Amino acid sequence: MPHDAAQAGGPGRLPPAESARITRTVARLSVATAVVLTILKIVAWVMSDSVALLSSLADSALDLTASLVTLFAVGYAATPPDAEHRFGHGKAEGFASLFQAMLVLISATLVAREGVVRLIDPEPIQRSGVALGVMVISILLTTVLVRAQARAVAKTGSVAVAGDRAHYMSDLLANAAVIAGVAVAAFTGFERADALAGLAVALWLGWAAFEVFRGSWDLLMDRELPDADRARILELAADDDRLLGVHQLRTRAMGPGVQIQFHADLDPNLSLEAAHAIIVAAERRIMAEYPAADVLIHADPKGRAEPHGPETLRALPEDAEEGA
Repeated sequence: MPHDAAQAGGPGRLPPAESARITRTVARLSVATAVVLTILKIVAWVMSDSVALLSSLADSALDLTASLVTLFAVGYAATPPDAEHRFGHGKAEGFASLFQAMLVLISATLVAREGVVRLIDPEPIQRSGVALGVMVISILLTTVLVRAQARAVAKTGSVAVAGDRAHYMSDLLANAAVIAGVAVAAFTGFERADALAGLAVALWLGWAAFEVFRGSWDLLMDRELPDADRARILELAADDDRLLGVHQLRTRAMGPGVQIQFHADLDPNLSLEAAHAIIVAAERRIMAEYPAADVLIHADPKGRAEPHGPETLRALPEDAEEGA
């Protein structure tokens, strides 16, 4: 029976074609949503001259750019390895996510600047009903998109889609802040509420930028898979009495796929053919739950293998390494 973790989703747990289909579909939905929201907010901002609405418009415009980058990145990341990229193109998602983080940070800076100006010199909100109506529509559309993105991230572990989702999650809170600011300014006469809402949006965007950057950094710097995944890989590898031990496990996510490497201890008296069969069986067990994994297993004769491998050699004294 498959382990429960197999149902949890994440990098490497879906066949590449299925992962690509899911990420492309949700990326197209993201672009379509951003186009609709940007047009609506342009019209509403021109009519209302609300700085809080302007902040939301700026975020939606940048979201559209980021969504287009995401659409390209998830498609490129899913392309098979070629002669120049033997390990595939998965890190394109990391670069897309990093670009998204930069856009969100720029947006936060511009919105904060405008919010400070309006806080010092507040202006009345025109046609607040229009602004509020657009924000309600924005919240409804964004909620639908974020739920679709959450399902896609849970299934594929896509960093690019996760970064795009961070934008729209911030939009939900930003839109709520805009509604509060416009409503307070319109119904109480406290015009600075609009500027304060814009500043709140800017702060949230700054935090979202940090979270997106951290995700892209982890991918580009080959961060290990989560402990639960590593434990499951070890469990799958060791599920054979003929495999006597596993060590030097190394993993990393590569966009929609993962790379898994480790050393396996085998009976030193086995024939090469028998050892090969054990290794292939271990690869198949792992790939049954991680079909998008690139698995490399090095066989060691238990008790007779000399220390080797980058981690082992770094731990040896210099003279021992030279004599190896």
